Amino acid sequence: MVTSAKSPAQGAYLLAFVVPSALIGAVYIAQFGFGLAPCEMCWWQRYPHFAAIALALGALATRGTRLGAALVALAALAIGVSGAIGAFHAGVEYGWWQGPTACSSTSLGDDPLASIMNAPLIRCDTPAWTLFGISLAGFNFLISVFSAVLIFVLLGRRSKELGR
Repeated sequence: MVTSAKSPAQGAYLLAFVVPSALIGAVYIAQFGFGLAPCEMCWWQRYPHFAAIALALGALATRGTRLGAALVALAALAIGVSGAIGAFHAGVEYGWWQGPTACSSTSLGDDPLASIMNAPLIRCDTPAWTLFGISLAGFNFLISVFSAVLIFVLLGRRSKELGR
């Protein structure tokens, strides 16, 4: 069955591609256009978006099939995973919990010189940029989780239309 342009499924397919693509595009503009270098946890958030883009492209290529719907659902799951990592990262930035010691610890350990030499250049516990008190990781959380939920809602509406 081929879906119409106005169907909820079409919106799910488009969101599954547009949202991670736009977020990845935005972080590369921030990185290369404004000099906001990513920390280790910033990179962790990018990987699920890369996967979501690939899954969404596969879904668009198989649109209207069960495989296409499954790929969109997996893309939404990947987007949600990036949002969850963003929530964890934002919590580290706001000091709500401790992050990985490799990128946010102030401890010098047993060998202070080795700790200094091996320390990352970009710390995970300091936001590179904020808007209204929300860091890039916080925005990734908000946008990604909302989008993932919306994609699942739209897929659920498609299932209702098909009488499943």
